[in-house]
This record gives sequence, C-alpha cells and structure tokens, in this order.
Amino acid sequence: MLYAVRASAPSFKTVTFGPGLNVVLADRTKEATRKDTRNGLGKSTLIDIIHFCLGSDLSERLKAPPLQGCTFTLELDVGGRRVTVSRSTTARSPVVVGGDTTGWAVQPKTGPEGTRRLAVRDWNTVLGALMFALPESAEAGQHDPTFRGLISYFMRRSRDAYSTPFEHHRKQQTVDMQVYNTFLLGLGWQYAKDWHLLTDKEKVLRDLRKAAKVGLMGRVLGSRGELESYRVRLGTQAAAQEERLRQFRVHESYREIQLQADALTQTLHDLANRNFVDQRSLSLYGRALEEERGPEPRAVAALFEQAGASLPGMVRRRLDEVQAFHRALVVNRRGFLSSEMERLKAAIAGRREEIEREGAERADLMQVLSTHGALDEYRSLQDLYVQTKSDLADTEQRIRNLTEWEEKTSALKIERQLLQQSMKRDYEEREPQRRRAISLFSANSEALYEAPGSLVIDVDATTGYRFGVSIERSGSQGIESMKVFCYDLMLAQAWAERPTCPGFLIHDSTIFDGVDERQIAAALELAERESKARGFQYICTMNSDSLPLDDFSQGFSIDDFVRLRLTDATPDGCLLGIRL
Repeated sequence: MLYAVRASAPSFKTVTFGPGLNVVLADRTKEATRKDTRNGLGKSTLIDIIHFCLGSDLSERLKAPPLQGCTFTLELDVGGRRVTVSRSTTARSPVVVGGDTTGWAVQPKTGPEGTRRLAVRDWNTVLGALMFALPESAEAGQHDPTFRGLISYFMRRSRDAYSTPFEHHRKQQTVDMQVYNTFLLGLGWQYAKDWHLLTDKEKVLRDLRKAAKVGLMGRVLGSRGELESYRVRLGTQAAAQEERLRQFRVHESYREIQLQADALTQTLHDLANRNFVDQRSLSLYGRALEEERGPEPRAVAALFEQAGASLPGMVRRRLDEVQAFHRALVVNRRGFLSSEMERLKAAIAGRREEIEREGAERADLMQVLSTHGALDEYRSLQDLYVQTKSDLADTEQRIRNLTEWEEKTSALKIERQLLQQSMKRDYEEREPQRRRAISLFSANSEALYEAPGSLVIDVDATTGYRFGVSIERSGSQGIESMKVFCYDLMLAQAWAERPTCPGFLIHDSTIFDGVDERQIAAALELAERESKARGFQYICTMNSDSLPLDDFSQGFSIDDFVRLRLTDATPDGCLLGIRL
C-alpha cells in the first residue's frame, strides 16, 4: 500500500492515499482561458515520481531544470512494514530509507547524519523479494523476471503502455513479454525463457547455414558431397607433392648449368640452321654444274649468219675464235662451282663435328638437370605443398563444422520436442491458476459490458506461450483500453490473494481516453469494490470533464475518493506548484 508522496520543494502538493479507490483529479476552472490546459498539471509526473522512488531511472519530466536537487519521498508498506524511501534528482543513488527494515535481504548502511542508505540496485532486490517473491541473492539471468519489469504492469507509464494488456511498452521483446506474463499469471515462466533461448540458438544455426549458402562464410560450411570430393582431391595432390619433395635433389650450380645448357642449345640451333642453308646452296651448285655445256658449232654459225644479215658492215670474227672463247668461259664456270661445292662440303662437315661435340656436352648438362633441381624451385614446390596441406586441413575443419551443425540441429529439434512436452505438462498441472485468471478477467469484462470477455492462455508449437484477450465490440480505442483495465485489475486481484504482492494498481488518465462514460463509471465502481474487498489500492488520475457523474450508481460519490485536486486556473494549481 502507498500512503503518501512528498517532495523537498515547498510548492509541491503532498499526496496522501488511503485504502481502496484513490483519484487524483485535474479540474478545468471557469477562470481558465482557452490557452490553459490540464496537460502539465502533474498527473503523469506523479506516476513518474512513484516509479523513481521505486528504483527506476530518472524520467525526462523529472530532468527538468526546476527539479534539479529536488528530493522526493514515498511512504509505503514493504514486507508488511511501513517505511519511507527518498531519492534526489541529482544524487540518484543511493536511496535513503526510514522505518523498520527487519527481514530485508539487504540492510541499509548508515551514511552521513545517521541516514540509512541503499544502492538503487539493492533497493530493487529488496522490493522484488518482498513484493513478488523474487530470489533475494542470486543474480538475475538473461530474460529472468525483475522487479522493474514486473511492477511496470501495475503502474503503466506511457501512452504506449495501454495499447495491449501484455506489453508495458511497444518495444518490449517477445521473450520478456512471455516471461513476465507467465510469471504474473502463476505459470512456468522458466519454460517461456528456455523456449526463447532455444529459439535464439536455432536462429544462430539458421543464420550460419544461410550465410554459408550465399557464400558469405564459404570457408566455414559447404555441401557435404562437395567437401568430401574436394578433400580426396587435395589428399591426392598433397601425397604427390610430398613424394616429389622427397625425391628432389638440389644442385648448388643448377642455375649455371641451366644457363650453359641453354647457351649450347642456342649454339646447336645456329649450327644446324647454317648447315641447312649451306646444304641448299650445295644442291643448287650441283645442279648448275650438271647443266653447264659448251656452245654448239652449228648454233654459233647460225648466229653469225643472222648477225651478218642484220648488222652489215660490222667486223666479223672468225668462227673458231668465238668457239674458243665459249669453251674457256665454261671451263672457268665449272671450276668456280666445283671449288664452292668443296668449300661448302668442308664447312658442313666441320659444323657436324661441332654439333656432335656440343651435343654431347649439352647431354651431360641435361643429365644433371634431369636428376637435380634449383633451390628456389624446391622452395616453390615446398610452398605449394604447404598450401595444399593447409587447404586440406581447412576442408577437414569445414566437414567437422558441417557435422557439428547437423548434430546440433538434430539435438535442438529433440530439445524443442522435450521442452514442448514439459511446457504442456506444466500447463496442465497449473490449470487452477489459469482457471482463476480466466475467471477474474471474464468477471471484470462482464461488469463493464454485460458480456464476459475471454482471456486466452495457450501453448503454441511455434511461439511457446500464447496470450490473447477479447471483449465483444472490440476494435474501438475505448474497448482496447478496457482490455488493459480488465487484465491489470485481474493481476491485482490474483496477487492480492498471495502472501507477497505490490498491494496497489495505478492507471494514468490515458486509459480512459475514448472510453464510453458508462464503461468509465462501471470501471471505477468495479475497481472500488474489488480493491476494498481484496485489500489493495486502485489509484488513478483523471480529468474532471471525463467523470461520468450521471452514470455512477446511486449512492456512489466520486468525491469520496478524490485525494488531490489539481487545477489549471493558476500555475500553483499543479502538482509541483510550477509549470514545467
């Protein structure tokens, strides 16, 4: 139960609460102008202050410059004992505690001026243990319920918090939503946590496999058949390269011998080319020598007769002189051809001897080269072998990764089946808790709409726990808000039956936006009856012109439950006594 909210600022309007229904009302006065508004009067700020005193971070509203150094104090019951807790907007930690702290898991430490102080983290631990029976000492694991997450269902802060019953803000993770609601409904929240941890593992494996398929991580995974084939091929290559290295002989003068062999090869080519040219010349000279003939006497005589006829008066030589000249010419020609042929034969024979000699030397060098290698060649072969062995090891690792992936995928499938069976078994065993929650929600919705709504709690093979609510005529903003109201009131009712509970439920005026006046009246009367009967508080902030004065039951007076009136007539009419 909450008793009071105070502040060190003199202008702050202290708020006191009582059992059952408590209303903080924002009035529009006749003196207010059109530019005045009830926004900023402090309705939402009051909820921020209570959150801040209960261990939340400082909200944006409380960071306003006029509030720097302001200390807020909340008086409340914790573990059945009345205590006070104070926090400053500048010195956000620790909190200052007053009252009986007997039985707290973490005891305050004495600070300056005898004040007793707790770190905000320890304060949240104490509140979690005494309001929700959370573990007192163990560190909260990933996705474990915490006091701050649970209390946010009993005092929703922002407009988004009223959009769906199962989330207290729009960006809430699915796993947190399921864990917190299963915890609050008395179900096996550990199964909801394990379900999503398992889903996270499956997502990692799916992302890994998907990345491998598109080539982003081609060196990690691949087709099993392709990898096996590649491994065999690499193994064969590595064995062949290893054998070559084993038989490889390095010659210290390998490069010099290789240069000599290359030079001899070039010389042999040159000699062979020159012999080819000379051999063709020798053939031509031989044919010319065979065709060489002396002049025929009759042909010469005929030639002279033609010359005498066509060149009259020219000096005629004697026929025997001409014939002698031609014979001498032929003799000289045949002598020249014979001498050239002898010279070419001698040159060709000499080159053949040189080719034989140089060829033998080159053969000796090639024998050395064929049985030995160069050092850099050996190193290149060694590097190639090392790379092949590295590729082979990498491929074998990829095969092991693929095998592990397949095994983990199969194991996760089995684990999910077992977890689903455990969830369903636990779901059946907790049938009384489910029936109680469903019954309370149905009664709450029927009190507002004269027709019972439905609270759905199920175990789904895809999402794990599945929640839903429905009320006839749902779809309008007002009815959606009333789903939240009925669900939250059900939580307050159910937890009031437990040894440990928050003992209060707080709603901002946002929850009544767009709601029919008859349902507002019914909701307030229902909250008043249930909170009084079950021993918890229902605190709400409202605007005066939203009060359905004509729709309340006879004998119900909302004025009996108004704990504070705020006004827009003057600046000091707001909660803080100033406009932020």
